[in-house]
Amino acid sequence: MRIVFAGTPAFAQSALAALHAAGHEIALVLTQPDRPAGRGMRPQASAVKQHALAHGWPLCQPTSLRLDGKHAQEARLAQTAIAAAQAHVMVVAAYGLLLPGWTLQSVPMGCLNIHASLLPRWRGAAPIQRAIEAGDPQTGVCIMQMDEGLDTGAVLMRQAMPITAEESTSSLLNKLAALGAELVVQTLAHWPQLKAMPQPTEGVTYATKITKDEAIIDWRMPAQQLSHRIRAFDPFPGALTSLRGKPLKVWSAQAVPDAPVFSPGLSAMVTHPTALPGTVLQASGDLLSVATGQGALRLLQLQLPGGKRLSAAEFMHSQQQLLGLQLG
Repeated sequence: MRIVFAGTPAFAQSALAALHAAGHEIALVLTQPDRPAGRGMRPQASAVKQHALAHGWPLCQPTSLRLDGKHAQEARLAQTAIAAAQAHVMVVAAYGLLLPGWTLQSVPMGCLNIHASLLPRWRGAAPIQRAIEAGDPQTGVCIMQMDEGLDTGAVLMRQAMPITAEESTSSLLNKLAALGAELVVQTLAHWPQLKAMPQPTEGVTYATKITKDEAIIDWRMPAQQLSHRIRAFDPFPGALTSLRGKPLKVWSAQAVPDAPVFSPGLSAMVTHPTALPGTVLQASGDLLSVATGQGALRLLQLQLPGGKRLSAAEFMHSQQQLLGLQLG
């Protein structure tokens, strides 16, 4: 088939590469405009753009696809490019722009979306992060026939995947990207035999976009909930606390059931129910534990400003007395 592909990050690049490897013709690639990134904040091409340039495919980077408003001219140019591509289908994966109604009718077979959740759970912008944050035991990928709603279209193919206790957004994203690439290729291969299944009206949840405001660790929350949030926020925005007035990022942590609590004046951990949330309970060897609103949290990987990610043992080797200190 001739395909118009719309996507931006590495998650989408996996699908683009798989479609090409399966023998489909990439007639046009849509991706977001270059964004400032890195320490120098220089404009960076998206993973999808880099892949398209490497293969010499036609490329379009509109700021918006709305035919009205201040970016209408860019949208009209994109509309012309899509028409000229004479594609059979549009495949969308983590594009990052809303697709207005005209795009859904721009190709004969319509638009397919690769969505990283088991719809209707976690419609929206951050399904992988919100699934981990909520402690969901599983997630997956749906190939959806797009309509004008927010991830409300009928599902052509789906497959579930477990979320392990150690899974972060970074690791799970790679697995779901590979699964999504495989499923979209299967969907196009078996298109005539597939039946589009409308989404149920029950069980709908929305995965709102992750913001930097959510990064700050509230030690009053239960340890298990904090563990989920920390893994959900890796790689962005990273869970943030402070130590001796300086920012400290926590990249990996584990809830400790029935943890003993630090008692001031003692050099070892003992049971004490009055330790304030955020108090360092244990700091020896590779064990770095902190009191929370319910239970304790063992910190596994941390990072100071300007430094690299360190294991708990490496971090404690660079620090003076931690036992009994208050974080955050």
